[in-house]
Amino acid sequence: MHLPDYLAPFRPRLLSAMAGYTRERFARDAGAGLTVGIVALPLAMAFAIASGLKPEAGIWTAIIAGALIALLGGSAVQIGGPAGAFIVIVYGILERYGLANLLISTACAGVLLFLLGFFRLGTLVRYVPVSIVVGFTNGIAVLIVLSQIKDLLGLQIPKMPADFFSQIHAISIHLDRVNLYALGIGLACLLGLFAWPRLFDTRQREAGGFTARLLKLVQAVEGVPLKRATRMASRMPGPIVALVTLTAFAYFLKLPLETIGTRFGGIPRALPVFALPDFSWETVRLLLAPTITIALLGAVESLLCARVADQVSGLPRHDPNQELMAQGVANFVVPFFGGMPATGTIARTVTNVRSGATSPVSGLVHSITLVVVVLAAAPLAVHVPLAVLAGILLYVAWNMGEWREFARLRQASSHYRLIMLGTFLLTVIFDLTVALQVGLILACVLFVRRMSTLFQVVEVSRTPESASFQLYGSLFFGAVAKLDPILSAVESAPQGLVVRLDLQSLQSLDTSGLDVLEQLRKAIVLRGGRLVLAGLNAQPRTAMERSGFLEKVESL
Repeated sequence: MHLPDYLAPFRPRLLSAMAGYTRERFARDAGAGLTVGIVALPLAMAFAIASGLKPEAGIWTAIIAGALIALLGGSAVQIGGPAGAFIVIVYGILERYGLANLLISTACAGVLLFLLGFFRLGTLVRYVPVSIVVGFTNGIAVLIVLSQIKDLLGLQIPKMPADFFSQIHAISIHLDRVNLYALGIGLACLLGLFAWPRLFDTRQREAGGFTARLLKLVQAVEGVPLKRATRMASRMPGPIVALVTLTAFAYFLKLPLETIGTRFGGIPRALPVFALPDFSWETVRLLLAPTITIALLGAVESLLCARVADQVSGLPRHDPNQELMAQGVANFVVPFFGGMPATGTIARTVTNVRSGATSPVSGLVHSITLVVVVLAAAPLAVHVPLAVLAGILLYVAWNMGEWREFARLRQASSHYRLIMLGTFLLTVIFDLTVALQVGLILACVLFVRRMSTLFQVVEVSRTPESASFQLYGSLFFGAVAKLDPILSAVESAPQGLVVRLDLQSLQSLDTSGLDVLEQLRKAIVLRGGRLVLAGLNAQPRTAMERSGFLEKVESL
């Protein structure tokens, strides 16, 4: 059946990727999927805990959403799952509406995402200004850091509030009860994550300082039997190394730390159970704002991630509409298994590409790997200190933020500075919903203002019998006031004035522009004069013909 042109065909990238699929490609995909599955485990738990959920919510989201996005998505190598960008959103929805309503919001956002892709609206996400994206990304990174201070310092705060100033107040009044063991192991995790990839980076071996000495030590053992072990270690993901080593360290030394087991009782060694959340249309109406926020953030994050994947992989470009439909299916299904919102994840996707992935098969292997690891190692998760997960999330937040953009603000335009800083501050102080709404409105207002400055009216000549003007740019609702000098010239001129408008440089015309031209024509005719148009371009001519305005004036 042939779908109308305004509907996107449902064509998962997996189908085309399977053409000419070989054992060699499967081996590469399997290796990449295994690597990224191991990387995803600590991140999935950390994202869920930071969002106010149990760790298994993040794990099952990574498994189910990751598999669905790989099966149905429009990108060859994108890895889906829980993301750091959703931490603040999910925590706020939980605080305000509760868990059941979070699940309903996520499912409704999934429907909205699917419709965006189905009606070919995936490209509209690219119209979100980069200043807004940078602003809310940096704002979310700051809020993630703030949310992890409690576990990093080992503070016993029964319930962390959701808003910025209340969190700062709650932390400040408990600073006298810092757990130095938690602080030490959390900082060790954070420093280790920064140092681990640099230990095996040959490009830094000529650098100075402590890192260079460590690199030279690694270089010194490369000629002995430890060479193979060194190479194997270089392939181990930093978060897994930190999770395993620091958990073992804390367990054997019996450090007084809060763990997954002490807070949540561990992770179930069983598959999730399908369950329907309480649903009513009255609830859906109340959840309109969080639903739109989840959908918009999920769309922006997933398509940004897919574009990054295209750049680093060199594979065929992603299909944005198919990707949104897959994200929609994943977010609709995951809540019925107690999951959280999912989207494309840049860190895991880049890890997937660098590990040799060639097709969505690696995403499926990633999900299978997580299932095996969880079912086999769930009893060990109870010993993971929350301070270690806090260190991992602080590292994620640092990598998430585009901090150099603050230093570049001096070179940016005033409009960029206003939108970026405004979105950043609104995200931190209020929430992402307000930041996106105000940011988009502000971007539209500033765009209208900028476009209006590009429209110009230039007087070419004037005599008692005639006046000639030339119009440049776009005559739209934000620029119609610039025709006032022509109206003033008509009102002060003697009867029978002929007004000639040269429209050769007029590129576009909207309904408001037509309306002001009609007012001008009536004012001229009322005084016995004539309006003459010259040099009409295609779009203004079409608009005038459709409205019947062109029949009322003379044109050259």
